Formats: sequence, C-alpha cells, structure tokens
Amino acid sequence: MPDILQEDSRARLKFVAAFAVMYLVWGSTYLFIRIGVADIPPAVLAGLRFLFAGTALTIAGFARGGRWPDRRDWVTLVVLAIGLVVIGNGVVTWAEQWIPSGEAAFIVAGSALFIALFGTLGPRGERLIPVTVIGLILGFAGTALMLLPRIRGVHGPLAPALALVGSSCCWAAAAMYSRSRGFTASPLVFTGLQMLLGGSVLAGIALATGQFGRIHWTLPATVALAYLTLFGSGLAYATYNWLIHRARPAQLGTTAYVNPAVALLLGWAVLGEELSPVAFLGVGVMFFGVVIVNLRRRRPSRLLTKTGTGA
Repeated sequence: MPDILQEDSRARLKFVAAFAVMYLVWGSTYLFIRIGVADIPPAVLAGLRFLFAGTALTIAGFARGGRWPDRRDWVTLVVLAIGLVVIGNGVVTWAEQWIPSGEAAFIVAGSALFIALFGTLGPRGERLIPVTVIGLILGFAGTALMLLPRIRGVHGPLAPALALVGSSCCWAAAAMYSRSRGFTASPLVFTGLQMLLGGSVLAGIALATGQFGRIHWTLPATVALAYLTLFGSGLAYATYNWLIHRARPAQLGTTAYVNPAVALLLGWAVLGEELSPVAFLGVGVMFFGVVIVNLRRRRPSRLLTKTGTGA
C-alpha cells in the first residue's frame, strides 16, 4: 500500500509539474519574443528557433521508434507548417516589434473564438448554443476594444495588431483542417517535421529579405533565442504531447486564458509594459468571452486545445 500511495503521489506531482511548464513556459514566450526581436530580425528569430527545435524533436521521435509520415500526413504537415508556424508564429514574432507582449498574448488568445466559430462548419460541425454565441460576441467585442486605441492612433500602429487577429484566424483554420485530417505518424515526429518545414520557410524569408545581415548578437537576444528554442518549442511541445494522453480536454483548454495572463504579468514586471484603460477593458471583456467559449465547448479535440497556449 505505501508503494502505491507513493506512486500516486509521484504521478500527481508529475502532472502538476507538466501544467506548470505549460502555463509558465508558453506564457513567457511572448516576453522572450519581445526581447529577441529588439536585436534579431523576426524571420530569423522564428526560423532558427523552429529549425533547431524541430531537428531535436524529430531525432527524439525517431529514437523512440516513431513512424515516418505517409503521403497523406505530408499534405497535413505542409498546411500546418504554413498555418501554425509561418503565419501563426511568424506573424506574432513580426508584430511584437510594435505590440507589447501581454497585449499580443491576449489578441492571439482570440484564436479560441475562431476555433469555436469554425467548429460549426463541415460534416463534423457543431451547432452553436446560445451561451457560446454570447461568449463569441463578448470575445470579439473585447478584441475590438483592445484595438480601439490603435484605431484612434494613440497607442501605436494598427497594422501589426490587425495582423495578429488575422494570424489567430489562420491558426484556427489550420487547426480545424488538422482535426478533419488527423495523422498516422508519431506525435513527436509529426511535430518536429512541422517545425522543420515551417522553420525552413521562415529562414528562406529571412534570406530573401536580407534579415540575416541585420542580426545583433547581444546577450539578451541570444538568451531569448536559446529560451524560445529549448523551452518555448522543445520542452513545452514535448510536455504538451505527454499531457494530451493524460489530461482531460477541459484541463488543457485552461491554457487559453491562463497563459495570456502570465504573459501580461511578465510584460509588466520585466519590461514595464502598460495597457491603456480602454485596451485593459478590452482584455477583460475578451478574456471573459474566451472563458465562456472554452467552458461550453462540447467536444474539443486534442489538437484544438493547443490554441492560445503560446507563441
């Protein structure tokens, strides 16, 4: 009996530690992107991060007996590499040259709203219930409030913020496509190859636009790249792959509103970032809408619970 109790205690501790990684590491990626883009051009920062992490995860996946993707998997891989890595993450990295990290995290959390909206489409579509409709209205209204100071030209440029909204929409569309396709390759191999493909495209963009010639290898930028590679991509993705086999979808869905809060707190504590009163109100309204949408989602898939977790 003592051995069983000790084993249960270790399992619970491991479970709690895994969620701590998801909340803290993915919540902090926005801060480190903000630090990194000050000295490393965005396509370089995102490209190198995913090339390095993708290589490590792919090797680890095959070392554990992972299977090579089939032809159908490769189609899905290309779509996800473009939708999630190149547009989903690459645009976030580009936009954080102008957008504070906490604000960016909350705008990206809106992907949960697009997921619920797109979830009504196709043969597996789910009919929206009234509470979910209310959550969507609140969520999108909150997003509009966050953008209002930029629309009025009193809190920085509008274009990067709109790009983040478009990036969230693209992320959601790619995730829904993935749900309809699925994959047969092992999760680590599939994730690693997705990163490698997306990272290669981002590195190609960096080469074509001369961004490699504008790198300044300062200590903060180097630390940011290392953190995003080792922890933001490598550790967090591996942890997520472990959790999706053990945690309930509702538990995984909590990252959609915990991680942006972590990002907002870190941005304020480390970089002194502040939101205007109107934008802060928008954060609260959008946050409430996302919570409602996540709590009322009926059949969330394992891939969809990734939304809003981190950049």
